Amino acid sequence: MDNYKFNEFKKIAKKLNTIEIIPLLMGSVGLEVVTGRSWDAQDLDIHIPGDKRGWEVPPELNIHNWNQVVEIMKSMGYKLIDLHEHEFSKEGLSVEFGIIDTLPSFSGVKLEDLKMHKIGEVKYYLLNPKQYLSVYEASSKDSYRADNNNNKDISKINFLKGREFGSQKSN
Repeated sequence: MDNYKFNEFKKIAKKLNTIEIIPLLMGSVGLEVVTGRSWDAQDLDIHIPGDKRGWEVPPELNIHNWNQVVEIMKSMGYKLIDLHEHEFSKEGLSVEFGIIDTLPSFSGVKLEDLKMHKIGEVKYYLLNPKQYLSVYEASSKDSYRADNNNNKDISKINFLKGREFGSQKSN
């Protein structure tokens, strides 16, 4: 597991907590935390409150408190490189923000079912394996991800299904 990326997430989460945002760690880094297995995470995927219509809303408006989020990221040395993707970069690390409020319609994962975690003073949400399975199954149906993700989602789905049914061997 890449502790650097998770440690960077905790630093970002701590800053977001100061503006009353409790972020959800998504993607491979979150899955690494949950499974204890490396998924060769390329970036940090963080979901925060926003408009549940998602992409239907202009990118500068679809995440709540966006201007404050930008200021926090800039204060941490990140540069906004793609407004549409809400993507920041610093020293080769990409951090992308998504909208937590789209999770139920996208994957069926209910926001009230998310478990909040706390490390020191840092609060954040993390999906459980069953919720990750729902997200990756939904993602695998997305043509963009299917074309651009080199079947990584399929290996994650197979792993999570194995865990769910108790047939996956430990690595």
